[in-house]
Amino acid sequence: MRIGPYTLVNNLFVAPMAGVTDRPFRKLCKQLGAGYAVSEMVTSRPDLWDSLKTSRRANHDGEAAPISVQIAGTEAAMMADAARYNIDRGAQIIDINMGCPAKKVCNKWAGSALMQDETLALQIVEAVVAACAPHGVPVTLKMRTGWAEQGKNAPAIALAAEAAGVAMLTIHGRTREQGYKGQAEHDTVAHIKSRVAIPVVANGDVNSPQAARDVLARTGADAVMVGRAAQGRPWIFREMAHFLATGTELAPPTRTELKTWMLAHLHEHYDLYGEYTGVRSARKHLGWYAQSFGAGEGADAFRRHINGVTTCDAQLRAVTDFFDAWDADASPSGSPTTFLTPPWKMAA
Repeated sequence: MRIGPYTLVNNLFVAPMAGVTDRPFRKLCKQLGAGYAVSEMVTSRPDLWDSLKTSRRANHDGEAAPISVQIAGTEAAMMADAARYNIDRGAQIIDINMGCPAKKVCNKWAGSALMQDETLALQIVEAVVAACAPHGVPVTLKMRTGWAEQGKNAPAIALAAEAAGVAMLTIHGRTREQGYKGQAEHDTVAHIKSRVAIPVVANGDVNSPQAARDVLARTGADAVMVGRAAQGRPWIFREMAHFLATGTELAPPTRTELKTWMLAHLHEHYDLYGEYTGVRSARKHLGWYAQSFGAGEGADAFRRHINGVTTCDAQLRAVTDFFDAWDADASPSGSPTTFLTPPWKMAA
């Protein structure tokens, strides 16, 4: 699997998700088997580039190549400038966002709203490709099947984007109208794959090793992209890689592995965000982790407790205590039933 000059270790990709796929999460997913990860979207508005939020999203310190950055906007010239801005900060691949269904993005005619205006969409693609070409930086495009069920124009945009020089296409198998409801359909992905020569990536409901196998087989896609299924379960990529290679399921991670990964994730998270923001923004990740462990009383208590702690030390200690309790008092289902030290007695 190649994107421009870059050869990837496999065809399992991490989807760009705002507020989720920051540098710490991308690094962990790559460590646990993902062959490629795309950053959270970076705005094309230059007045926001100096903001702390954007500067964090443009921080790729210690991240393994290739570094892919997604940009979002509605004006071709601004999107070209955004591509150059991110290339100057280490981006090796630029991804254009035409897939985000969020109202706050679409209300500004960015994200998947661009699919309603094919002329503007192509102008943006052409401008970004032209901006990236002198730097040897490939451009990729992520989109949905269309704006609505009656207007699935992803095949037309795909052909135009390929002609304009896009190096890879990712298609989420839902319209913007669907959001994340219902089931993703991959027939549109298969149709696009049959029409273009560049790599095509299937996205949407790729939530298990078996789903990855089935979607690849059904669509003929070159890769699959995993989004929500990786939240709280970044090791899904190594499970998929093992299953695709051997046809057998990988044994679940050990408690020692889970503890090590979670603590490493937290340390990376604090390093990027600092204590105040880091502790608070890590809560969602810890909640997702706990959810992936099952519905035991200990997991529920852990979720309640982490929402109240306000320091890095307390958050790290909560994770350590959770696993100590799990080792000492595991239920038959494998989920911890209680904390050895009740959450309300832990210092915040």
